[in-house]
Amino acid sequence: MAEVESSMDRARLAGDLLKAAGQTISVAESCTGGLLGAWLTDAPGSSAYFLGGVIAYDDSVKTGLLSVSPDLISEYGAVSAECALAMARSARRLLQSDLALSITGIAGPTGERPGKPIGTTFVALAAPGGESVRHFAFDGDREGNRAEAVLAAIEMVVTYFAEHADAVQHNNIEFTPTQTG
Repeated sequence: MAEVESSMDRARLAGDLLKAAGQTISVAESCTGGLLGAWLTDAPGSSAYFLGGVIAYDDSVKTGLLSVSPDLISEYGAVSAECALAMARSARRLLQSDLALSITGIAGPTGERPGKPIGTTFVALAAPGGESVRHFAFDGDREGNRAEAVLAAIEMVVTYFAEHADAVQHNNIEFTPTQTG
């Protein structure tokens, strides 16, 4: 339980950083099915920074609503760095947010593909200061893999603000990025 509370503290810190910077965020989620959005909106007042999200569990939603190229999915797969980045870019554009996060992966216990075992996850951040995507190989059960993916995404926001401290208008925010993955 303490681990979940610590994770929620990180989500609240991400929200505090967004508020302090006067920036907004949106999400595009696949394997986490809305969990990232739930964590980011757990704190009262989250409407000051969280605009919304797209749960693109099926590839048809990725290609239709998020405009991820079907060719990209054919070439790299829906669980890929390329797809994660395309999802984050689209969420940022569609919802007109300052930052956007995306998560795509194989939470388990089924869905393993050649070269992509259960736990394979890609998390992307699209932001004014640039874009990044990270690959993770989580080794938990479905619930654990999904929670680790959400925490990894939240850490990307915290790290972003640590690296772009000039974006934060208030000095009372403590930056303590933790290692994930």
